[in-house]
Amino acid sequence: MKRFAFTMIELIFVIVVLGILAAVAIPRLGATRDDAEIAKGRSDVSAIRAAIVSERQGRLLQGNSAFIATLDDAAQDTEGETLFDNNNLLTYGITSADGNGHWMKSGVSAYDFQIMGTDVTFDYNATSGRFDCANDADTDECGLLTN
Repeated sequence: MKRFAFTMIELIFVIVVLGILAAVAIPRLGATRDDAEIAKGRSDVSAIRAAIVSERQGRLLQGNSAFIATLDDAAQDTEGETLFDNNNLLTYGITSADGNGHWMKSGVSAYDFQIMGTDVTFDYNATSGRFDCANDADTDECGLLTN
């Protein structure tokens, strides 16, 4: 007698195995997303800092020793604004959005990067040219983005 279908036991066994694999894989994918958002934030902070230094070097060549006054002209707490694009600071800028892995302008020279549901605030100091974490330096989220 020829068999053309799977038995019920075989199907249940396959479903159980797939369930076990899914239970192992799903938490790992969640951690991967957080790691990707941290990597994006670190990359953005590095690019912004490098752009500030590059802009200053260009100004020094022209005889102006001042740092750029503002990083952008974006409105505060508004989604869809282009951040960090003043004087072509970043060639394409970063579009503001509210949510994990995104930047939002929160003050005249303050910017929030949301990571794992927590806003990490960065301040730009036009006198020193520093773009630093304004949150307590001991916070884990600040350290994840700057170390």
